[in-house]
Amino acid sequence: MKSASAARPRKFWVPMEVEQTALDDLLAALEDEPESLLEAELLADDRDESPLDDEALQGGYRARLALEPRPYQREAIERWLQHEGRGVIVLPTGAGKTVVALMAIARLKLRTLIVVPTIELLYQWRDAVVERLNVPRKSVGVVGDGRKEWRPITVITYASAAMPNAPLADIGLLICDEAHHLPSPSYATIATRTNAPYRLGLTATPERSDGATQALYHLLGPPVYRKAPADLSAEGHIAQYEERRVFVSLSDDEALRYEALMGEWRWFLSAKRHVLAKGGDFFGELIRRAATDPQARRALQAHHQARMIALNAEAKIHEVERLLDKHRHDKIIVFSEYNALVDTISERLALPAITYKTAAEERKAILDGFRDGSYSKLVTGRVLNEGVDVPDANIAIVVSGSSTTREYIQRLGRVIRPKDTTAMLYEIITRQTSEVRTARKRRPT
Repeated sequence: MKSASAARPRKFWVPMEVEQTALDDLLAALEDEPESLLEAELLADDRDESPLDDEALQGGYRARLALEPRPYQREAIERWLQHEGRGVIVLPTGAGKTVVALMAIARLKLRTLIVVPTIELLYQWRDAVVERLNVPRKSVGVVGDGRKEWRPITVITYASAAMPNAPLADIGLLICDEAHHLPSPSYATIATRTNAPYRLGLTATPERSDGATQALYHLLGPPVYRKAPADLSAEGHIAQYEERRVFVSLSDDEALRYEALMGEWRWFLSAKRHVLAKGGDFFGELIRRAATDPQARRALQAHHQARMIALNAEAKIHEVERLLDKHRHDKIIVFSEYNALVDTISERLALPAITYKTAAEERKAILDGFRDGSYSKLVTGRVLNEGVDVPDANIAIVVSGSSTTREYIQRLGRVIRPKDTTAMLYEIITRQTSEVRTARKRRPT
């Protein structure tokens, strides 16, 4: 079995002729994923490479899939098995990645560790194994949320699995849900501390902005199967869907403030570009200077404030209201990049809202209400991007978003589960601001 080697994140080097577009993207990325951009390199692989006997790793349970897999799910698992049970399967949100993992468990019947990013997924995965594989509840445990139930099949959070005392030996099959989280320095040890001969990564978007995508493949195996939303939609496995961009303009007052702030940012860039680029790491030098240089700090703050004006333009709220009226009979999820706008839309348009601040009981009540039809509209931030079983909707409105393709695909995935009607995703974008470039980067069409 090949060793999982360490990987160095990509350096964010910008040449002296740095373009405004590139810096906008870099600064947006810093806001979107600060840990992945600024953390150190992955921990070295010190895993014991002694071979393991599959017989010694048998789970001792019976498993039989209680549903008929779709053709692409069968194809995905066969491709994974052809690669000696190591690799990453890339399927869009809503395409049934969980079923592929259940097929792997049923085929191998080994001691299995399923790693998930959230507490909510602990219980979703446990229930899926019990109900869809007909595995006795006593054989399926969860670790996390105050529980430590180590069983032949164990579902565990990334945070719990990364603890130094987590017993990760004697695992036959390692499954990483939302596997793009794994290469972070905090979580890479999950893969390096286990000798699991079979490894399966599941994700809609394996690419990472910090350059650690190849590290994911070192840890779990190469990408062995991939289907894009458009492919599955064309084949009839998920809903037909449309994507539309809607452009709005800043008000006169917003435009004046935006240009003043961006002018301050551009002036600093023009005055300091040669100094910042001297060491070959423009972005790193900019961040370091901001810690001690008031001018650099003010320039970064100006850039951030200008971005907030573009993302939270007043015209966007009016456009959301117009789209809600147009689709009054549809189930709609409104997504915003920042929770302040979630709260504003919720208050002004009387929509139930879910953010990371929403209590678990309230969030469950809102999602249950959305599921049973008590609510047909809700507004949320990043908290529903992944790791939560969101009831099906047919319209998504992205009021603002990051530049990452992952987030865009996650939000699209909330409306493309199989249905007879055509799903729709709207992006509301502020004209003549850096948001136009951000939208182009996440969906280059």
